[in-house]
Amino acid sequence: MRRRYEEPVCRQALEPLHPVQAADIMDDHVKKPASPLKTCPICGKPQSEATRPFCSSRCRDVDLNRWLKGSYVIPGRDDDVDDVE
Repeated sequence: MRRRYEEPVCRQALEPLHPVQAADIMDDHVKKPASPLKTCPICGKPQSEATRPFCSSRCRDVDLNRWLKGSYVIPGRDDDVDDVE
Protein backbone atom coordinates (compact mmCIF):
# COMPACT_ATOMS: atom_id res chain seq x y z
CA MET A 1 0.00 0.00 0.00
CA ARG A 2 1.46 3.38 -1.03
CA ARG A 3 1.42 6.27 1.38
CA ARG A 4 0.22 9.55 0.08
CA TYR A 5 2.58 12.38 0.94
CA GLU A 6 0.90 15.36 2.49
CA GLU A 7 2.72 18.57 3.21
CA PRO A 8 2.33 19.91 6.73
CA VAL A 9 -0.11 22.79 6.85
CA CYS A 10 0.52 25.83 8.98
CA ARG A 11 -2.54 26.71 11.05
CA GLN A 12 -1.86 30.43 10.72
CA ALA A 13 -2.05 30.18 6.95
CA LEU A 14 -5.54 28.71 7.15
CA GLU A 15 -6.96 31.23 9.61
CA PRO A 16 -8.39 34.40 8.07
CA LEU A 17 -6.69 37.63 8.99
CA HIS A 18 -8.37 40.10 11.27
CA PRO A 19 -9.41 43.17 9.22
CA VAL A 20 -6.94 45.39 11.08
CA GLN A 21 -4.09 42.95 10.40
CA ALA A 22 -5.01 42.74 6.72
CA ALA A 23 -5.03 46.53 6.42
CA ASP A 24 -1.63 46.75 8.14
CA ILE A 25 -0.13 44.26 5.70
CA MET A 26 -1.55 45.99 2.62
CA ASP A 27 -0.62 49.50 3.80
CA ASP A 28 2.87 48.52 4.95
CA HIS A 29 4.54 49.67 1.75
CA VAL A 30 2.48 52.87 1.72
CA LYS A 31 3.40 53.83 5.28
CA LYS A 32 7.14 53.67 4.68
CA PRO A 33 8.42 57.17 4.05
CA ALA A 34 10.22 57.73 0.80
CA SER A 35 13.95 57.93 1.15
CA PRO A 36 14.97 61.45 2.05
CA LEU A 37 16.17 63.40 -0.94
CA LYS A 38 19.92 63.62 -1.00
CA THR A 39 22.06 66.17 -2.71
CA CYS A 40 23.04 66.26 -6.37
CA PRO A 41 26.48 64.69 -6.91
CA ILE A 42 27.40 67.42 -9.42
CA CYS A 43 26.38 70.70 -7.73
CA GLY A 44 25.20 69.74 -4.23
CA LYS A 45 21.63 71.09 -4.56
CA PRO A 46 18.69 68.91 -3.41
CA GLN A 47 17.72 66.16 -5.86
CA SER A 48 14.69 66.48 -8.06
CA GLU A 49 12.29 63.55 -8.15
CA ALA A 50 12.11 63.74 -11.96
CA THR A 51 15.87 63.76 -12.58
CA ARG A 52 17.04 61.68 -9.64
CA PRO A 53 19.90 61.44 -8.49
CA PHE A 54 20.56 64.86 -10.03
CA CYS A 55 18.86 68.19 -9.36
CA SER A 56 18.25 69.07 -13.02
CA SER A 57 18.67 67.83 -16.55
CA ARG A 58 21.74 70.10 -16.85
CA CYS A 59 23.55 68.21 -14.06
CA ARG A 60 22.45 64.91 -15.60
CA ASP A 61 23.99 65.99 -18.92
CA VAL A 62 27.20 67.15 -17.21
CA ASP A 63 27.53 63.69 -15.65
CA LEU A 64 26.90 61.98 -19.00
CA ASN A 65 29.55 64.17 -20.61
CA ARG A 66 32.06 63.17 -17.92
CA TRP A 67 31.35 59.50 -18.62
CA LEU A 68 31.72 59.95 -22.37
CA LYS A 69 34.99 61.93 -22.06
CA GLY A 70 36.46 59.23 -19.82
CA SER A 71 36.77 61.39 -16.70
CA TYR A 72 35.40 58.57 -14.57
CA VAL A 73 38.08 55.89 -14.67
CA ILE A 74 38.59 52.86 -12.48
CA PRO A 75 42.33 52.67 -11.87
CA GLY A 76 44.02 49.41 -12.73
CA ARG A 77 47.28 47.91 -11.53
CA ASP A 78 50.46 48.79 -13.38
CA ASP A 79 51.61 45.16 -13.49
CA ASP A 80 48.69 44.11 -15.72
CA VAL A 81 50.02 42.90 -19.04
CA ASP A 82 47.78 42.72 -22.07
CA ASP A 83 47.74 39.43 -23.93
CA VAL A 84 49.79 40.03 -27.05
CA GLU A 85 49.68 37.14 -29.49
